[in-house]
Amino acid sequence: MDNLITFSITVFTGFFAIMNPLSNIPVFLSLAGGADRTTQRNISKKATLTAFVIVTLFLVLGKFIFLLFGITIPAFKITGGILIFVVGFDMLQSKKSNVKHLKETHIDEDIAISPLAIPILAGPGTIVTGMNFVSNAGYLKIGMVIMIFGLLCWMTYISFMLSELFIKKIGHNVISVIGKIMGLIIAIIGTDMIIQGIKISFTLSS
Repeated sequence: MDNLITFSITVFTGFFAIMNPLSNIPVFLSLAGGADRTTQRNISKKATLTAFVIVTLFLVLGKFIFLLFGITIPAFKITGGILIFVVGFDMLQSKKSNVKHLKETHIDEDIAISPLAIPILAGPGTIVTGMNFVSNAGYLKIGMVIMIFGLLCWMTYISFMLSELFIKKIGHNVISVIGKIMGLIIAIIGTDMIIQGIKISFTLSS
């Protein structure tokens, strides 16, 4: 039981760091801030639901993808770790994707699919993080990962709906600091994945 609790906390922390509902608030407002409440709600629902479906497919089919392409777990952990480390490092350097600063005069609900769902919520970092948790896990842990990711999607939906209130109460500077802290956590997670991959490759004990 203790192992499952520790696993759940680790999964939640990993997904929260890579998705970071709070730091995505300015992204949402830059894309849908000019829309009415109903449109914002529709965009939020579509974006989070799409992200959930995409990542869940990768979580469920992850092992089949490994077998299909002959991907080994050590290779995946090392490559995925490098990718996640780069994402975290970019966050520490305050580098942002150009797509996050787009401002549409006409709010098209298709922004829920791209760029909100893909690649902001269900980007390579999120997918790699999830697949790392299920790469050598049983069905129970895979189910737990899916449920925890669903919880993060729900939290993201709530943060989008309360985005304007958050900005007024917290401010952009605090959200920026939170983003940097999450970037550090992501970089650490990526480093740990690389270390795990090396240990498995050379059968080193922990």
